[in-house]
Amino acid sequence: MNAHLLYRNKDFNIEQSILWNSELLLQDFGLKILFDCMSGGDDLIFTVAKKVILSSTFIDEATIHYRQEILKDCLTNSSVIEAMYKLSIEAVESRKHTWYSIFTKHPTSVLSGSVGLMNIYLDYLKSLRDYVKQHEGRFSSEGFVNLFSVLKKEISDEYIDEVKQQLLQLKSKDGILMSAQLGAGNKGVNYTLHSFTAKRLNWLQKMFPPKLPGYTFQINPRDESGARAVAELNDNAVRKVANIVADANEHILNFFTVLRNELAFWLGNIRLHQRFSELGLPFCFPKTYSSTHKKHNCKNLYDACLALSMNKKIETNDLIADDKNLIIITGANKGGKSTFLRSIGTAQLMMQCGMFMAAEKFEANLCSGVFTHFKREENNTMESGKFDEELKRMDDITNHLKPTSLLLFNESFAATNEREGSEVARQIINALLESDNKIFFVTHLHDLSNGYFKNNQNNILFLRANDDNSFKLKEDAPQKTSNGVELYRKIFNKK
Repeated sequence: MNAHLLYRNKDFNIEQSILWNSELLLQDFGLKILFDCMSGGDDLIFTVAKKVILSSTFIDEATIHYRQEILKDCLTNSSVIEAMYKLSIEAVESRKHTWYSIFTKHPTSVLSGSVGLMNIYLDYLKSLRDYVKQHEGRFSSEGFVNLFSVLKKEISDEYIDEVKQQLLQLKSKDGILMSAQLGAGNKGVNYTLHSFTAKRLNWLQKMFPPKLPGYTFQINPRDESGARAVAELNDNAVRKVANIVADANEHILNFFTVLRNELAFWLGNIRLHQRFSELGLPFCFPKTYSSTHKKHNCKNLYDACLALSMNKKIETNDLIADDKNLIIITGANKGGKSTFLRSIGTAQLMMQCGMFMAAEKFEANLCSGVFTHFKREENNTMESGKFDEELKRMDDITNHLKPTSLLLFNESFAATNEREGSEVARQIINALLESDNKIFFVTHLHDLSNGYFKNNQNNILFLRANDDNSFKLKEDAPQKTSNGVELYRKIFNKK
């Protein structure tokens, strides 16, 4: 029995690896704000959201569509998802309130604890099945339909009654019925536990018990060796059954644990959607394309993390970049270039893990990785100059780079003179394009941007930020200016 609410054919592993540059993406995109909003203070949701989003480039297009349909069900049945999440938490936590984990040395103790725990788990399974029966008609996604079907089929009333009857017999105080054979050295082998129903005696029979057929013996209350021998016989008889019941408990616990973890991600999406609605932020489900296509179109795209941190609507941007693999962004300081870059990167991660988008419309091709190369301020941790540090970070990226990746550069290679910085950037860009990667490059290096503009290549798009406080990027040619005048006007409010 599996949940399969994140993958069609496997369970979500909360210990799975994430992108090697996850900490850089967290820093450059400000993703902690997104995770905080999704979690609402729930540490598990925070952890799961981080794991899923920062491993998003590992999944395929079919899995994305599978998740999108599940998410649509979640958004229209938020109360059901929250109730299932709470029930799964209670089931997982119920183990802590039993003696199961304490007395696990001897098979008889394992069996006793396992029987008690199994009864608890069966009650939770029945509660889950009964709850989804009430609401299954409101779900249409493949993931939820399959989950509900499995619960109804495998957790029937007949099955629960039969298991509980078996557990009742295993917990019986009337003793056990076993058989064994003598092996080498007259040691017992082939211990087998048999099913039996003890005969109930009336009061007269209890006072004068009937003679039992066959040979019998009794252990003197003071015979410690005999008691240990009988206990050993009991352990040998129930060892196999105890292991079976314990394994069954682990299987059920694993089911509830995975269900809890997978529902945690979807509950995080529900909370994020609710916050978007409260702020009046647009959202959509993206249209995805395979990595062989070069697609990147959006309408009213915005930086989700910035909007959440400011608790209000922010300026949006449109983009039409079909068949473009290099987008060069120039223009005024504080004009929205870095914000646009963050919105592109965050949107790609959200799209590739099956989430809705911070945009009115969004479509893009999948990528094999998301990489950032943002400018860094000098600090005491740097072992060399800024330019050397930029080259080292670029080397780290190339060591992990795969074809069809998305790379976001923010004023990179500007720590040296314009001529040298432009030449280094040009060689790096050309090498990356040869490997079929897509690049968004924010730069003030006019020699770099103008050089590409003069080449008049069809695969390159030029965007420019203006100083009109609109934070809108428009398709426009790069201009030879340091944008100092614009910055001076903004700071000192001069015309």
